[in-house]
Amino acid sequence: MTNNTRNSVDGESEAAVLYKNEGNAAFKAEKWEEAVQNYTKAIEVGGKHKDLAVFYKNRAAAYLKLDKYKAAIDDCSESLKLAPKDPKALFRRAQAYDALEKYEEAYKDATDLFKADPNNKSVQPMLQRLHQIVQERLAQNAKTSTKVNQMMSLTFDVASPVDKRRSGSNNLLVLANEEVGADMLFKAGCITKIASLTKIEKDPEIYCNLVRVVAELCNNSVERTKAVLRELGVPWFLHVLDHKHAERVTAAQYCLQTIINALSGMENKPESKPKKELCEQNQKEIDTLLTCLVYTITDRTISGEARDAIIELLTRNVHYTALAWAERLVEIRGLQRLLEVCSELEEYKYESAMEITPSSRTIASVCMARVYENMYHDELRKRYTDAIDEYIKDKLLDPDMESKVRVTVAITSLLSGPLDVGNQIVSREGILQMILAMATTDDELQQRVACECIVAAASKKDKAKALCAQGVDILKNLYKCKNDNIRVRALVGLCKLGSYGGQDAAIRPFADGSTNKLAEACRRFLVKPGKDRDIRRWAADGLAYLTLDAEVKEKLIEDKPALHALIDLARSGDQSCLYGVVTTFVNLVNAYEKQEMLPEMIELAKFAKHHIPEEHELDDVDFVNKRITILANEGITSALCALAKTESHNSQELIARVLNAVCSLQELRGKVVQDGGVKALLRMALEGTDKGKRHASQALARIGITINPEVAFAGQRSLDVIRPLLNLLHQDCAALENFEALMALTNLAAMNESVRQRIVKEQGLSKIEIYLMEEHLYLRRASAQCICNMVMSDDVVKMFEKPNDRVKFLALLCEEEDEETAKACAGALAMLTSISKICCTKILEISSWLEILHTLIANPSPEVQHRGVVVILNMINVGEDIARKLLETDIMELLSGLSQLPDETRAKAREIAQQCLTAAERYRLIEKSDDAEIPNVFEEAARIEEIEN
Repeated sequence: MTNNTRNSVDGESEAAVLYKNEGNAAFKAEKWEEAVQNYTKAIEVGGKHKDLAVFYKNRAAAYLKLDKYKAAIDDCSESLKLAPKDPKALFRRAQAYDALEKYEEAYKDATDLFKADPNNKSVQPMLQRLHQIVQERLAQNAKTSTKVNQMMSLTFDVASPVDKRRSGSNNLLVLANEEVGADMLFKAGCITKIASLTKIEKDPEIYCNLVRVVAELCNNSVERTKAVLRELGVPWFLHVLDHKHAERVTAAQYCLQTIINALSGMENKPESKPKKELCEQNQKEIDTLLTCLVYTITDRTISGEARDAIIELLTRNVHYTALAWAERLVEIRGLQRLLEVCSELEEYKYESAMEITPSSRTIASVCMARVYENMYHDELRKRYTDAIDEYIKDKLLDPDMESKVRVTVAITSLLSGPLDVGNQIVSREGILQMILAMATTDDELQQRVACECIVAAASKKDKAKALCAQGVDILKNLYKCKNDNIRVRALVGLCKLGSYGGQDAAIRPFADGSTNKLAEACRRFLVKPGKDRDIRRWAADGLAYLTLDAEVKEKLIEDKPALHALIDLARSGDQSCLYGVVTTFVNLVNAYEKQEMLPEMIELAKFAKHHIPEEHELDDVDFVNKRITILANEGITSALCALAKTESHNSQELIARVLNAVCSLQELRGKVVQDGGVKALLRMALEGTDKGKRHASQALARIGITINPEVAFAGQRSLDVIRPLLNLLHQDCAALENFEALMALTNLAAMNESVRQRIVKEQGLSKIEIYLMEEHLYLRRASAQCICNMVMSDDVVKMFEKPNDRVKFLALLCEEEDEETAKACAGALAMLTSISKICCTKILEISSWLEILHTLIANPSPEVQHRGVVVILNMINVGEDIARKLLETDIMELLSGLSQLPDETRAKAREIAQQCLTAAERYRLIEKSDDAEIPNVFEEAARIEEIEN
């Protein structure tokens, strides 16, 4: 080896050790991420360093602290390759396996460690516990194996009675939900049997259960997922999906999403993110699956329900927070396929026509909007627009009228989805003229399609100005048409253009009274017997614009038939009804964005002679609350939950706004829970627009304040609701949102240890503590009450024991004038000092500790006083050193006086004070005295105060 080479190796070796030492220092300081980074650098520069095994096992220790158990296992395995049977590596890998509930693997490592180091006391309790778990699992596995064989025999025996086979398929699904059962089913050849049975199975319930079993076998297992794809093939899933039975389509859609999740590391949760390394490993399978879905969008042989389900799957996965597949979709002409769906019309029925549902165009436009959101630079946006242009030019090259009609319908969908792209297309030379020309023909189909496009093109106020000049007269003429389908669309256009005064009571572009006339016309279409859903949907769209007018709101809320028609439309779940119905509800409950009018701006506007928006008297709080109550009692929550399945984030925001408005009234919160609103709100609180998430989170907070969280957030939901509530503890949120979140978290923290641990894991304690420093009394009080419940957790106690000022801050707040705040802080201190000597010592480290204890003992509130004396008793019981320091002051005299106080409201404090004196006698720090000889300082103080008065 040359000198240069040796020097280079020595330099790398020194750098590796330096990084390791920095990692060790970060680990001791509990900076786990920093420790991982340093150990990683040590591994990278270390090459074949003699301590490479140490670097790996040290990084594994840091990964354990971060709950990254898979990474810890991988590092321990690398360390054991270099240093077989190393005790620390074995122990850490056993801990990681244990945390992942891989008990057999953990037991093997613990056993190997015990053999290598029988005197290791750390492993002995773990080994005993794991031995018991493994034995129990062996017994359970034997039972599961028997159950698997029985249920498979029962389910796949087509000669058995249907009810028994249904029961068997239900039990198979239960078994597949457990990892052990899923593994046994897979090894027993369940997939092959399912493939055969689904070819002949007639019972819908059994069929759906079999599809769900396939999903559960794929869940969280890349190995099983790949094997399932090899055996069944993508065409099998598409065949299952191709049906009109809603439950079967939903099961197949869920199964496909589960496969995508397994391959990418996502979960069936809104906030779930893919794992980059898994996506790279399984890129081929993911790409194949999504490509097949894109090509199937325009398959002429599948049902409309299947087409909708496929487009929804793509919508969920194209976003950058999911699989970031938008760019690829544009490349393989996915946009053109979506536009084909948008351009499909029932009037053009050929053998080659696609089957669509009333929701298909809406679902496709939402997908196009989601793809456009991911065109994050100019080049990508140009590619997107070029693809749209290509489709439109190709259609317009065909001289027949059908192509022009289809193009117009496609443009309408663009205006409902990626609005900016739609406006660009309408502004192209000849497009608007073509649409207006179609509106003036005698052909009813052209009139209807052109009218829809005009209505969609008037979405933005500034764009509507261009249409007003030419469009209003055309719409008025179309409204005179005898065909109700055309009349209702023209009516919506007039409503839309007539609503641009918004909520401003002083601005109306049409003549006085015209708004009420238009509303009455919409109402007639909405409630007229025999009208199809399409006409009612358009009538709802018209009301969506007209209900910005307060008089229209009041008339509509008293109109029970119209309200029932709107709610029935929502309950149908038809996505095309979504905008009109939900926007109408938003307007009725005044849940729209309101412009804040600062007093100084109003004065400035008056000075400049500018118009100031005026709110109508019918939009006062009392009127709004009355409307909210009526809607809630009519069943609006269940109707909105049916529409909340949409993938449109803007629509989700509208739904969240309405539900939050309902939850603003305390007496209606139980109805929201009862009607299934919590599930919908949880989803909307974790995905969508920022404002939508805030409204949904605030609604959940309001529910958590009023209703027992064990009822409102039963089971897993008590954990799922924590992140949305913590998201409200942000400076961008209003003080009311902060307060309501703190109150809901206080109730949740009182539930159980699992909830408290989840709050800690989400870094919730530090977010809650910030509000102890708020000037606002209610925020400070709510924060203190939440912390009082949080300190019931051992993990939180450990956080208070660390080198920080947490105990000091609580102690200082015990001097608060607000009784509730002082009571919560004193209660938290009482719990902390009852189990932690460190916390007792920390109180004595505060410079003003004596004044704090004086305040607690002599507190005017009996409850604060009781908690304060408990703190002192805990400190005395901790040990003689602390007790002696306390008794060197006048505290014992105060306690003596308190122990004799005749006030029965202070009986609890008096009893604890006596226990303090007894404890002091036990340490022989004071001698027993007759009660008569001890001066009652409380009575003396009261007498002095009386003399001064």
